[in-house]
Formats: sequence, C-alpha cells, structure tokens
Amino acid sequence: MAPERLSGTPAAAVAEQAARRSYGRLVALLATSSGDLALAEDALADAFEQALTTWPRTGVPGNPEAWLLTVARNRQRDVWRSAGHRRRAWWEEVDDVRDPVPPPGVLEDGAADATLPDRRLELLFVCAHPAIDTAVRTPLMLQAVLGFEAAEVAAAFAVPTSTMAQRLVRAKRRIRDARIPFAVPPRAALPGRLPAVLEAVYGCHAVGRGALAGEARFLAVTLAELLRDEPEAWGLAALVTLDDARAPEEGTPYVPLEEQDPRRWDAGLLRAGEDLLLRAGGGTPGRYRLEAAISAVHVARARTGTTDWSALEVLYAALLAVAPTLGAHVAAASVAGRRHGPDAGLARLDALLDEPGTAGFQPWWAVRAHLLEAAGRPVEAAAAYERAVALTGDEPVRAHLRARRERLGGGSRRPRTDGGAHPARGLR
Repeated sequence: MAPERLSGTPAAAVAEQAARRSYGRLVALLATSSGDLALAEDALADAFEQALTTWPRTGVPGNPEAWLLTVARNRQRDVWRSAGHRRRAWWEEVDDVRDPVPPPGVLEDGAADATLPDRRLELLFVCAHPAIDTAVRTPLMLQAVLGFEAAEVAAAFAVPTSTMAQRLVRAKRRIRDARIPFAVPPRAALPGRLPAVLEAVYGCHAVGRGALAGEARFLAVTLAELLRDEPEAWGLAALVTLDDARAPEEGTPYVPLEEQDPRRWDAGLLRAGEDLLLRAGGGTPGRYRLEAAISAVHVARARTGTTDWSALEVLYAALLAVAPTLGAHVAAASVAGRRHGPDAGLARLDALLDEPGTAGFQPWWAVRAHLLEAAGRPVEAAAAYERAVALTGDEPVRAHLRARRERLGGGSRRPRTDGGAHPARGLR
C-alpha cells in the first residue's frame, strides 16, 4: 500500500513526494516482471521504509524514484530466491533478462503500439482483464495502481474495510496464479475494459485530495486524447476538470458549493472543462457526460449568478436512469429538497434506507441533516449531523458539519438543503 505516515524530515518530505507522484508507476514497473501485485506492493513498501532510514544518513539520491525501484526490485529478487525450487525455473527465466520490464506500448500479442505511454494506464487496463471479477476491478485499480488505502476504497464503495480487503487479496492472487499478462491489451479489447478504467480514474478524483486530484485530471485527459473517439472518456475529462476548477486551496475551510464565490474559481480550468465537454459530442450521453453536464450547470453560476435547479433535476433523472449509484440518488434527493421542499428530499432519502451501504454512507447523513434542519426538526438534524461527522475523515468537512450542528436553532438565515455534498459523488 502507499506510504501514508512518513516522519517529518527533509528526506521524508522527498519520500512523500515520490509516493504521491510515482507510486502507481513504480508498482506497475515492479508488477510487470512478476505478475504479482501483492509482492510488488510489499517490495515497494520495504523500499520506502529503507529510504526513511537511509536517506537521512546518506542524503537524498539524485533520482529518488530510480533508487526506490532498484531497492524494491532487489527485494523482489530476494523473495523469489528464497522460494527455492518452487520458483527456480521461473526465476532463472527472469534473471536471464537484463530488464524484464517491456517498454510502454507493448501489447499482449507482442505487437508494437504507442497508444498507452503511461505505465499507470497500462496497469489500469491490466486490472480490467476479463479473468478478474468485474466487481473488484475498479477497487483493485484504486489500491494497486493509484495508491489508495483499502479503507479509503471501502468507504468509496460503501462496504466494510475487511470485506474490501479480502476482495483485493483474492484479486491479486488471481492475477498471480493465472499469470495474467502485464501488457497493454490489443486496441480492439480496450473498449470492453474501458468502463472499469474510467470508474477508477473517477474514483481517484472523488476520493483523492491535492496532488492526487490533479493526477486524476491528468489521467482522464490523457486517456481521452489517446482513445480520441470515446465520448465517455471526454465526458470524464470534462467532469474532473470542471470540478478541479472549483477545488479549494489546500488547508482552507470547507465551503459548500452553493456558498462558494465563483470569482475564486479557476477561469482557465473552467474554459478547458467546457471545451472538453464539447468534444464529447452528441448522441445519448452516458454517466460521465451527464455528470459533466451537471457540473457545467453549477459552474454556469460564474456567468449567470444563479443555479438552474430545474435543469439539475432533469439531468439527475437522466443520470439515475443510466447509473443509479447511491451517491447519485443522494444528490438527486438534495436537488429535490431544493426544488420541492425538504420533505420531498427526505422522502427520497428514506426510500434508500434498505439499500446496501446506506447506513455507512456519509453523504446520505449530511444531506439528511440539512434537510431535517430546513424542515424545522432540530433534534433529528443534530443526530444526523453527529453521524455525518463520525463517518468522515476529512477534517474541513467535519469542522463545517460541527459548526452547522452548533448553530442549530440559532441561525437567522434560511437553512440550505444541499448538504454540502458534491452533485454526483459516490461510486456505489
């Protein structure tokens, strides 16, 4: 797993930067030679641990990523050799190759292709192999390629951490035991694997913060440009770009979307996002083009000064028809509360009570708290706020929700009903 807690030294800061910038690429390089994702992750974790003990004494190397890769590869070789006769034949086969990592763009059938120059994109498509259970492909990408902890992935999919961890372990064993090739699939196979890859990039954007959020935009735009004629890839690129245009500076307080000052949004990213959405083309839109359209309605407030809630209601109805995720249902309930009153929104939330994962889905509780507050039910609202606070690890969001809880009954302005939730977050 990606290092999360590094000590506060200059060497540790470089290691932290390397983890954020290169974790997925390093795992991809390590896994390419062995087909063993778990071993690649363990070897890289050992390399980071060694860096934290070695670099403060010897100095940070000129190329930290190359240093980490070398140490991790040595760790892999130690493991392979220690396996003795069980892996000897395969080890000799690998050891005869000076560099077992194929260059970017090598296809499963051995043909040369330059469509995927980024190692992370290659490994994302590997993790979408038909032999891997469809339910675990995207979680596997989020953890193994993009470096999220199992707990973060579990929260995104609204399942217990232990359940998600077991699924990920089984998927990695499947890759290793079936010797699924770590190479780019033929171009004809890309469309079949694309939905899971798009969902993983979307998940990186939804769950990630700071550098990881920017990384999601890079991957989304790169993928759209490489595939050229995939409308949903352009839709995802537009979505993450428009969202990033509104992203607050790191360390600033959380401000709900409706209360944000459009003058503080990034005008360049807004234009880029709208241009990307235009490149998605016409025809029947899918999930990501609809979510991008929802985001475009919100950012239009920078020009019009108002939010078109009726348009949002129509777009959410269309989104629920093609991707009825729990997050989309909750966001649609928030819009219904704004359009038709808090009781209408609460009714839609109540209809989700029996859905798997609802009880632990933080946006459901946050939106419910705001709707209850707007409906004049402060005791129930307070309890919902407390539950929402308990379910989020994002400190700025926690502080916002606590403040709302503390102001119950004493505020003079009309309570909002959007819950501070993103208009369409939630992978499940």
